[in-house]
Amino acid sequence: MDKTIYLRMRQRVQVLLHQKVTIGDVAQIVASDDLERNIKGYVIHEVTPEDKHLIVVDVMRVIGTIQKRNEGLDVQTIGPAQSILEIQMKQKTLAPVYFVLVWLLLFIGSALAIMNFHEDVSMQLVHQKIYFMITGHYKEQPLLLQVPYSFGLGLGMILFFNHLFRKRLNEEPSPLEVEMFNYQQDLDQYVIVHENKETEKKINGN
Repeated sequence: MDKTIYLRMRQRVQVLLHQKVTIGDVAQIVASDDLERNIKGYVIHEVTPEDKHLIVVDVMRVIGTIQKRNEGLDVQTIGPAQSILEIQMKQKTLAPVYFVLVWLLLFIGSALAIMNFHEDVSMQLVHQKIYFMITGHYKEQPLLLQVPYSFGLGLGMILFFNHLFRKRLNEEPSPLEVEMFNYQQDLDQYVIVHENKETEKKINGN
């Protein structure tokens, strides 16, 4: 009776330059202990500088490698049909001056965006009217409302993004994280279609 193994490709795998990528790196395998150990050690790809940044490993390539060494083995696949290998390059140390310049750029840009929004909706006039409705007195700078509003604006941003520096407030993802996840899914799909040479076949005319 033929042996059966179950294989599930990982969505994205981080690898290093010149690393020998094994089937155990790109896929989860369920089989007998000895067979699983052997199959996980099969080298499927060796990372070279020519690979640039992303590599797509197709499940058909994995199945072919397994069956070349194990004739008559039944391979059942589950889940995605490709695995994306992301080559990790050496990260350059960020210069403190560059960090400060980027921080100032983001700080000034976000501050201008908030101020322009408040100017467009006449927020100061709104505060003046609310202050007059509560106290019965007109005040040019109703700080009693403006100061709490400023703190509340910052607190609202923290709650909206669900982060205080690197600390997450709860397990629920923030809207930004959801959008980044959707963007990553679309990017992975694009890479799978355009970087995987096995997904398309050109007809050469004679």
